Amino acid sequence: MKKFILFTLKMLALTIVIAVVLDFLYTAVYLQSSNRGKIDHIYNSKNRNFDVVILGSSRANNHFVSQMFEDKGLKTFNYGMSGGHLFEASLLLKLMMERHYKIATVILEADLNLSNDHQAEGISAKFLPYLHQSETIKRHFEQEDDFKELYYIPFYRYIKFDARIGFREMFFSVIHKKTTHLNNLGYYPLGKKPNANLKNNIVNLKPLQHNRYYEEIKQICKANKINFIAVMTPMCENTEGINYFDKVQKLYPEIHNYENVVVEDKYFSSCGHLNNTGARLFTAQILKDFFNK
Repeated sequence: MKKFILFTLKMLALTIVIAVVLDFLYTAVYLQSSNRGKIDHIYNSKNRNFDVVILGSSRANNHFVSQMFEDKGLKTFNYGMSGGHLFEASLLLKLMMERHYKIATVILEADLNLSNDHQAEGISAKFLPYLHQSETIKRHFEQEDDFKELYYIPFYRYIKFDARIGFREMFFSVIHKKTTHLNNLGYYPLGKKPNANLKNNIVNLKPLQHNRYYEEIKQICKANKINFIAVMTPMCENTEGINYFDKVQKLYPEIHNYENVVVEDKYFSSCGHLNNTGARLFTAQILKDFFNK
């Protein structure tokens, strides 16, 4: 029995040592990576200057054509992330401030994600390699239910989110394999899909009266003298519950409603996402209304 307990303790100690070493190695790789995605692109940078930064979900990523801003003399990057929530958008902006970015204007796509204030695990996992290095990231995750496990158990975060930050992603970071996330100044153009489902149902969506992360973004902009523009972006015509956007504007009158600025199905790749032609029409309207361009 004594030998068994001793063996168990040795194996436990060895497991902990291996976990600590692997945690150190994986983290060291991510601390050198800056071309895999928008999060590492920000974390491993500093002192960037932008006239316009775009934040939001895929409805930002696919709707704001960065090059059109650039063509008007506005240095711009689209940091919208497909699948992301306002939890991640707020943290991205906090990281930019931590990295001493100078930003004149933030455009936030704020519509469907106002209905929740929780993280999008698949996206938020990308912040976790920096959990011990960034006080900003640590504070942002502190209220999450699994924070203690993620923070205190070595290598646990890499195991739990293996599909996002595990061996495959770490290896691609080692060999500096690029993704498409940073192409086109962060904008991801969509094509026209012949058999796309141009119907949607958002009847059950309800905007929160107070969305914590939306308010955080507003406050960060105010504190750093950043011009803040919040907009709702287009949805296809055959959307049930389209009055959701009216509910948003009632609760948040400062958010500009552009839901119906582009309406024909030919401009959509899916019900909630404009194709490249539609995105260009939408971006042109934003430039005209807010930048006199």
